[in-house]
Order: sequence, then C-alpha cells, then structure tokens
Amino acid sequence: MQEWRKNKLVFSILLIPPTAWLVIFFTIPLAVVWIYSFGQRGPLGETIIAFSLSNYLRTFEWVNLYITLKSLWIATVTTAICLAMGFPLAMGVAFAPPRYKNVLLLLVILPFWTNLLIRTYAWIAVLRTNGYVNFFLEWVWSGLDWLFGGLLGEFQPLELLYNQGAVIVGLVYVNLPFMVLPLYATLEKLDKSYLEASLDLGASQWRTLFSVTVPLALPGIFTGGLLSFILALGTYLTPDLLGGTNSIMIGNLIAQQFGPARDWAFGSAISFILMYVTFACLWVKAVLAGREGAVNY
Repeated sequence: MQEWRKNKLVFSILLIPPTAWLVIFFTIPLAVVWIYSFGQRGPLGETIIAFSLSNYLRTFEWVNLYITLKSLWIATVTTAICLAMGFPLAMGVAFAPPRYKNVLLLLVILPFWTNLLIRTYAWIAVLRTNGYVNFFLEWVWSGLDWLFGGLLGEFQPLELLYNQGAVIVGLVYVNLPFMVLPLYATLEKLDKSYLEASLDLGASQWRTLFSVTVPLALPGIFTGGLLSFILALGTYLTPDLLGGTNSIMIGNLIAQQFGPARDWAFGSAISFILMYVTFACLWVKAVLAGREGAVNY
C-alpha cells in the first residue's frame, strides 16, 4: 500500500464526496438547529433569531426538569438491566464452541432485521390487558382456582401496558443487542489463560468471574453501557407507544416542541442539551480509554 502522504491529491479528491455529504446533510442542519436554540417563538409559531439563553433556562423549569430526570432514571435502569442480561449472554457466545458462534451471533442481531415499529407493536400484543402475558396468567390462575376449589375467585388482568415498566421492558428489548455485541467483542479477544490460571490457583468460578473476567471486560462494559444509555435516553418511539401520559421522555418532549407546540427554538435547545450530555459521555469514555492506554503502556 502506498503512503497517503505521497498521493495527497488523490486522497483529497476521494475525500470530497464524503466531506460534502457530511457538511450538507449533517453539519449545516446541525448548525441551523443550534442557531434556532438561541431564538424565540413568534406569535404565529415562527422562529425568531434573538440569540437568547431563555430556551436553555426553560429546561430548568420543574416540568421540563422532571421529564429530563425521569429520562435519565429510565435510561440508567435500562442500561443496568441490559448489562445484567447481556453479560452472561455475551459470555455464552464468546465461550461457545466455534461451530455455534455464528448461529448465536445471528440470533443476537436477528431483531435488527425487523422494523422497530413492528417490534414495538408486538410488545403491545404481549403486554395489553387481553395479551399473551395476561392470557397465560389467567390460565395458571384458573388451574390454581380449580385446585383450591374456587377459593381464588375471578382473575383480574394486570395493567402491564402504558406505564414506565412497559417502557423499560421495550427499551431493554431494543437496546440489549447494543450491550451484547461490544461485550462479545471484548470477551472474544480475552486471553483465556488468565481464567485458567485463576482456576488453577484455587479461585472459584464466581471469584474468577468477578476478579478476573469482569475487570478485563471493562472496556466492553463501558462501551455497551454507553451505547445503551445514549440510545435509551434519546428514544421517542418506545415511550410513545408503550408508555402512558406519565411516561413521557425527553425525546417525546422534543417531538412535541417541533410538532403540536410549534416551538422550534425550545425544541432545538432541548435537543442540544441532549447532545451535550452525549458529548460529555463520549468525552468521559475517551479520557478513561486514554488513561487505560497510558497505564498499559
């Protein structure tokens, strides 16, 4: 391969199409939204460029701050559940026999082959009052009621839909592959001799897991956690379909500002606050990665 510094003209020409694409369809729209975030809503719903911080200050009003804090809480719970479920799954795939790995990875990424909207509507069919979960519980209840001679009474369906629990279930289902894949990539490259040495020295399976495997898998844990947290924090579709009036998240708030409220300035400010949080998470990840590299060096 030729050194690119010796063919700067060729590489410059090849960089023109992707650079133009990013500038036209990413940088310029982002700059417009950033300018709007300092504007004001006009009497007819138009955006007036005023270069004011009032929109950012509005995010600290209790109504908007409550939605933001609730979104952070839901995203944190979703990430924790994804980690608790994804780590054993990633270990199972990484330590599986080679002939089974491709099949297991295919099962992990299989949900990506179906549209997110269809998958979310499927959860509505599962969690609704006359859905599959309540149908199964009613069947179990009927069996127990017959066993105890009718003492249990009539089954009352559980309200599993249109609440924060349903939103968390949907977000875990959507974001779990984003946790598993980085963990698998880290565990796959793990030197198995460390685990064998720990077991040979007398450590139990659990001690080896928490003292050796987990510390060595921290890069994958952090990457998967970051992906799951960011995607859950800015989600719109899942809380809109599975959540109720008390389950609105920051993504739904942004959609309302750009939609019915016609307050593009405030919606832009909220969008950039969400982006600032994302940049902060990425910066923390870069700092930790740099420190880890320095320590390893």
